[in-house]
Amino acid sequence: MSGASVSCRIDVWLWRARFARTRTLAAGLVERGAVRLTHNGAQSRLDKPSRSVHVGDELVFVLGGRLHALRVVALGDRRGPAEEARALYELLDAR
Repeated sequence: MSGASVSCRIDVWLWRARFARTRTLAAGLVERGAVRLTHNGAQSRLDKPSRSVHVGDELVFVLGGRLHALRVVALGDRRGPAEEARALYELLDAR
């Protein structure tokens, strides 16, 4: 069970962090190639909702006309209230 807390599907994480109302919408965002992931210094454009995200990874995506650049600080166990969702990431200076 320890492997379950090490990573999380990107669509699940975006849903838990309240960037998407449903997992289907989160999956669509990823499938369109709108999410870039930096993991261990290597940047890639995500193309499948099943791709994993880890604590410390950085994400960049445009949603609602706004650029979001953030670092994953927690994976979460559920889709909780907004305050709990904001604890899953920290914003980066996008400049």
